[in-house]
Amino acid sequence: MKNRKEARVWDDAFDREFYTPEEIAESDMRAGIITAMIEARGEMGISQRQLEELSGVKQPQIARMERGNADPQLGTLLRVLNAMGKTLAIVPIADRQ
Repeated sequence: MKNRKEARVWDDAFDREFYTPEEIAESDMRAGIITAMIEARGEMGISQRQLEELSGVKQPQIARMERGNADPQLGTLLRVLNAMGKTLAIVPIADRQ
């Protein structure tokens, strides 16, 4: 556990040195969306291939989205989310309230 905590502290220091706060915030938001998408698919108990059938978005594109290797158009993301009964919401950022 100690090594993991030390690694996170080092990662945070690295991030602050090489990335702007805006870039870090964008990365965190992107990771949050990806995580929520993977969790929603898991809760449904469906595969990427099944999500392809429901959404019309090809399985390789879904895989790239879930790995964070794609920057999908909003319409593509919305089609995938809609197929899982989900949507995006515009909400205040917690630390800016």
